[in-house]
Amino acid sequence: MAKPYVSVVVPVYNEQENLPALFQRLIAVLDKLGQPYEILFTNDGSRDNSLALLKDFHCQRPKEVRVIDFNGNFGQHMAIMAAFERARGEVVVTLDADLQNPPEEIPKLLAEIEKGHDVVGGYRKDRRDSWFRRKASRLLNVIRERTTRIRMRDQGCMLRAYRRKIVEHITASQETSTFIPALAMSFAANPAEVEVEHAARAAGESKYGLYKLIRLNFDLMTGFSVLPLQIFTMFGMVVSILSGMLVILLVVRRLVIGPEAEGLFTLFAILYFLVGVGIMGLGVIGEYIGRIYQEVRRRPRFMIRDVYERLDD
Repeated sequence: MAKPYVSVVVPVYNEQENLPALFQRLIAVLDKLGQPYEILFTNDGSRDNSLALLKDFHCQRPKEVRVIDFNGNFGQHMAIMAAFERARGEVVVTLDADLQNPPEEIPKLLAEIEKGHDVVGGYRKDRRDSWFRRKASRLLNVIRERTTRIRMRDQGCMLRAYRRKIVEHITASQETSTFIPALAMSFAANPAEVEVEHAARAAGESKYGLYKLIRLNFDLMTGFSVLPLQIFTMFGMVVSILSGMLVILLVVRRLVIGPEAEGLFTLFAILYFLVGVGIMGLGVIGEYIGRIYQEVRRRPRFMIRDVYERLDD
């Protein structure tokens, strides 16, 4: 079998309503390219009929469709990583299974790759998400850029294209928790971004709730920057200086004016504020320690139950 020019990686988790339309549209787009291709679906522990549909896709197009089946839910980025380790294309494209990023936009990314870019990210045009998700995403984009210096116009858009060398660097990193688009941008020498269409979810539910979005951005910040630790260190130094000045002021006031009871509740308010900041600082430190703990355990990042593929004629 000819080595594919493009590998399309699609993580799947409980997307049985969207998969038939996705498969038909994706096949139609890739057939028009006139280049050999492959599609790698990773079933990330789906509890619905997704795996049966993926196996049927493989039976329909055994040369082009490969299915990786996890024995549990390991998350979107681990599902992509498993496919990266097996992808054979010179260009690897990632695509969500929910059809919010139309497969018809893939040629836009490939055109930019052909211009010499090694990473091409998509940013969503007229984003069809709730007001809260749009505003939260914008805020998180700003925080990410300030803390990591990694510039991505739309970090939540998974419609992206990578050259083979970038994918090899990503798979070689062996990190337990990582944010693939940011990791790719940190490796890229000539990245680019293109505007892509965005559609409302036709069926099913979003797999990224508020908690998962927060966790994802904690992984992003702690995986690419120590700035949060440095901020709390500098904040602690400033608070220590101000506290020392306040102690001196109170001692002088006591010697000059005498003991006083006024301002007691103000001091309590300041104390509670500083205690809250201290607890938050411990949480930030805990995030870094947690990442170290995950790495030193050296447990498998994911477990593959089966792979459905045919790589030869």
